[in-house]
Amino acid sequence: MLNLDGDTMSAALNQKVGAVIDMRAYAAATAPSSDWLQGRAKPAFADAATQVAAFALRGEGQVEALPTDEFVLVLAGRLEIESDAGTLVIEPDNGAAVPVGTSFQWRASDDLLAIVYAAPTQAPGSPALSVLIDKNAPLSPSNPPPPENLLSPAPTCRGNSDYRSANQEFACGTWDSTPYRRRQIPYRQVELMLLLEGKVTFSDDRGSVTFKKGDVFMFVRGDGCEWLSEEYVKKVFAIQRPVA
Repeated sequence: MLNLDGDTMSAALNQKVGAVIDMRAYAAATAPSSDWLQGRAKPAFADAATQVAAFALRGEGQVEALPTDEFVLVLAGRLEIESDAGTLVIEPDNGAAVPVGTSFQWRASDDLLAIVYAAPTQAPGSPALSVLIDKNAPLSPSNPPPPENLLSPAPTCRGNSDYRSANQEFACGTWDSTPYRRRQIPYRQVELMLLLEGKVTFSDDRGSVTFKKGDVFMFVRGDGCEWLSEEYVKKVFAIQRPVA
């Protein structure tokens, strides 16, 4: 399923900023399928550690043992995942983490469209069972960007991880921040985001793009871009960042 030769594939979109992909636009043309693993669109991004694609599942099916950790973000329709954790119901604009090795049945509505983020690892993380993202979970203080990268006063940032992989490189959850501006920096991570509140503008030497509440977008490894948020922002995230 994963491209293991280290090559990167970007979606064939008119990206205004090289490091950022509009994931609703990318997923819009995804063909329906009844196969969880093989019925995915060409990835928006893939390398040895990450694959981010879309699927439009129809009907129901079974996965005997998931080969990677996965995060599924539903854009439209409804998806049910039945496993040892019980039945998770994923509605639009929410997601769930499914650990590697999980056996589950799935059921999809006739209008399902979702982003699926896969990250290889050797063992289930924490928790070891499938978990729905809690968008209302209490948030704990988290580190703001380093001072040398900021073009504004330091923001106050908070976060919560609903799932973290066994290798500590993949996590899913929620995060918020007060306004700030950060200069363009290279990215080691691949991060999928759904904005729950606020708006953010990203820019590089190619131009700029602004995402607002309800938009879904992804940062990819590479040259990065500048971040500008002039109001409070909150997001659901799934991120893969190498430990070393």
